[in-house]
Amino acid sequence: MPGAANPFTPFPPRPHLEGDYAREELALAYRNSALPLEALAWDVTPVGLHYTLSHFDIPRLDAASFRLAVGGRVERPLTLGLEDIRALPAHTQRVTLECAGNGRGLMSPRSASMPWLCEGVGTAEWTGTPLRNVLGLAGVAPDAVEIVFIGADRGYDRGVEHDYGRSLKPEAAMADEVLVVYAMNGAPLAPQHGYPLRLIVPGWFGMASVKWLARIDVLARPFDGQQQVVGYHYRKHSDDPGVPVTFQKVKSLMVPPGIPDWYTRRRLVDQGTVKLNGRAWSGRGVAVVKVEVAIDGVWRDAALEAQGDRYAWQGWRCDWRAEPGEHELACRATDATGATQPSTPEWNASGMGNNAIQRVQVTAR
Repeated sequence: MPGAANPFTPFPPRPHLEGDYAREELALAYRNSALPLEALAWDVTPVGLHYTLSHFDIPRLDAASFRLAVGGRVERPLTLGLEDIRALPAHTQRVTLECAGNGRGLMSPRSASMPWLCEGVGTAEWTGTPLRNVLGLAGVAPDAVEIVFIGADRGYDRGVEHDYGRSLKPEAAMADEVLVVYAMNGAPLAPQHGYPLRLIVPGWFGMASVKWLARIDVLARPFDGQQQVVGYHYRKHSDDPGVPVTFQKVKSLMVPPGIPDWYTRRRLVDQGTVKLNGRAWSGRGVAVVKVEVAIDGVWRDAALEAQGDRYAWQGWRCDWRAEPGEHELACRATDATGATQPSTPEWNASGMGNNAIQRVQVTAR
């Protein structure tokens, strides 16, 4: 298909929307999968409940014939099979991944894209080999400026045909925690999670963890791929060059208490002691140091678990003495740098990085 006429030209700019969701947004929501918030109860998210987002079609790849190409500014260009990767020293790491667009549907006006509310997150145990082991086999040239990761998924975005690709600076790519992964929660990767091979970049938003990893290119210049220089930027308006989206922000979520109404998801609890709990996390491997819970606008400290796995969420809990009536619950986290969740979304044109406080409407009877 490369070289064919572009059927999406001229490309209309994506609108900003208020009110009802567009049909295209609903189609994206059907394709992509959210974490049911009750699944926050698991320390490690079961594979079928972990969020997924795929920019293009999920490729059908065969592990036996799969090859990872490593080239560009390297001493020894490589073509590695899955067994070659599995023969390298293995490491398993628990990592919380969050989509950069998580919370977009709660911004107003919102960007026309995947309309996440707050469920684009999950935590898994990823098994693979540190990326530096693969790059060490190839020998990265001293003039390397960026290392590019190209997936096997291809399509159009903003009128440009391309393979999904992202890059890291060499010092970031060589970090011990960056993994080339072939297993999730002890089993081979599921197709929607990048089978047979993907990248995991802990502490970053999920766009950096390229799925269906097919090629690694070492460049002596900055990477100019569509998803690197056009997508994934914080912009004040469409013509703003913006600031690249990188690390996750401090955030917390609550397991919705009680039982739900089917349509509205509003919660119903019995009066008396209600045990509230949830998860909190931040980027760069920074620990969360405080979680607070608000009952009808009055904040109190929750009990917070110590950080166990550096790049995984932390649990929190709090007891609430529920009185009959209507209530609003909320939670907010503060990390070791002093960053705290804002009360309202920090708006940007792409709807990225919304870490505003979660609010849950509850009726006590």
